[in-house]
Amino acid sequence: MDDRREAPAAQRNASAILDVLRRILPESGTVLEIGSGTGQHAAEFSSALAPRRWLPSDPDPDQRASIASWIAEIDGAAPLPPRAINAASADWDVDPEDGITAIVTVNVVHISPWAVCQGLLAGAGRLLPSGGVLYLYGPFKRAGQHTTASNAAFDASLQARNSEWGVRNLDDIVALGKDAGLVLESVIDMPSNNFSVIFRRF
Repeated sequence: MDDRREAPAAQRNASAILDVLRRILPESGTVLEIGSGTGQHAAEFSSALAPRRWLPSDPDPDQRASIASWIAEIDGAAPLPPRAINAASADWDVDPEDGITAIVTVNVVHISPWAVCQGLLAGAGRLLPSGGVLYLYGPFKRAGQHTTASNAAFDASLQARNSEWGVRNLDDIVALGKDAGLVLESVIDMPSNNFSVIFRRF
């Protein structure tokens, strides 16, 4: 059965994100993707970023079914089977043998409770080796302010859907990273008023 789902945003932003990942990811090891959603990025990035291994994850069983269906269509370097990881939990389904050297999450921290962002930074601090990378993609406030009027409107629409969602202040995330042993390395402007945010484990 083909359980593949498609998200238009995943199609639109894949090329721009891949350009950044090629530059900033460690040259080897496993990239753990938190909140893989439909699995479109996992399917595209796994082959493009080989010989790195791509490990997708999502807490939603329907999304994991979609990820598995995308994987089944790949002839080249396929992602590993998806895992059920809730970033807000302190117990992630990973172990040292997975060889994780980077963690990637795309459009997750603003469409989830703050506890997910807290858990994501804490998990990166636990799992990443020295020099490992945490990559976040999405809209963020800078110095507590929205960067565009459209992002402010988007933030309001998110909070109207769920009061625990919203565009996060990057300064708050940097503070979480510092507590977890992560330093902000760079912030890159991306299309559609988004940012690539790169942390490095020290």
